[in-house]
Amino acid sequence: MTRARTAPRTVLRRFPAGGPRGSLPAEEFARARRDEGTPAEVVMDLAGDLFLVVVARPGALASPTGDE
Repeated sequence: MTRARTAPRTVLRRFPAGGPRGSLPAEEFARARRDEGTPAEVVMDLAGDLFLVVVARPGALASPTGDE
């Protein structure tokens, strides 16, 4: 299986995907960080069954070929 390589990110907070409100708590947390000027976004960790609020690490770039 080939996995796409993404730019290194810092996880600000983790939220359980099975919660009764779904991704809403993660989206609200990310919105609050964006309001503070932090470019936060929500991504899904399928293996961990979590919503992650992440920010890209400054200056970090993904490998264009996906190589490790």
